[in-house]
Amino acid sequence: MAIRAFSEIRARAEARKGREAIEARLAEYLGKPDGAVIGDDRLLASMAKYIFSSGISWTVVEKKWPGIEEAFLGFDPGLLNIQPEEFWHELLGDARIIRHGAKVNAIRENAAFVSGLAREHGSAVRFLLDWPSTDLVGLYDLLAKRGDRLGGSTGQYVLRSIGKDNFIISRDVVACLKEAGVAISRDGSGKAERKAIQAAFNQWAEETGLPMSHLSVIAAQSIDGEQAE
Repeated sequence: MAIRAFSEIRARAEARKGREAIEARLAEYLGKPDGAVIGDDRLLASMAKYIFSSGISWTVVEKKWPGIEEAFLGFDPGLLNIQPEEFWHELLGDARIIRHGAKVNAIRENAAFVSGLAREHGSAVRFLLDWPSTDLVGLYDLLAKRGDRLGGSTGQYVLRSIGKDNFIISRDVVACLKEAGVAISRDGSGKAERKAIQAAFNQWAEETGLPMSHLSVIAAQSIDGEQAE
């Protein structure tokens, strides 16, 4: 079944928010950064920030962040990977961090994950940035399977934070996709639904020439909902 042209979705978003407001939002999402690529330590730090923020106020995490950076040794993956068990045990009683055992362990597991990608590809960040935008759902699946607590939107926002041009499968984006005629019956998390979502974004990217992040933001703004993007 044919899906709705993206020009109609953009027109609806501009009618709701105003063209200037939409353009201002799009200016915040520039895709890949020019020049130097950030280090893998910043990738791990971003993973930690989103993991710690799950279920609690972002403000709380931001307030504690300098202490968290210090406690986790600047999120240097190689340095964290050689720390003894005592280091991780002591972190659970460290007032500088958010003392949540499963989340602390996720940082440990993701340090190993990031280091593994770096060994395989030279740079974990470069590997993620170079992943083709036509198969973002494949990248989301990799993060969920090889990382810890990086499934769902967490991994998607981590990618956005390091400059990856990607779409976010938010509630509003899913609602927009459904309204556009994409074959989604639930929340967009199923394998077949993810495939349909990717196909829709690929079609819209070819139609408009817009980056995936711009398509995602416009789609979210076209719906009367949360507009998380």
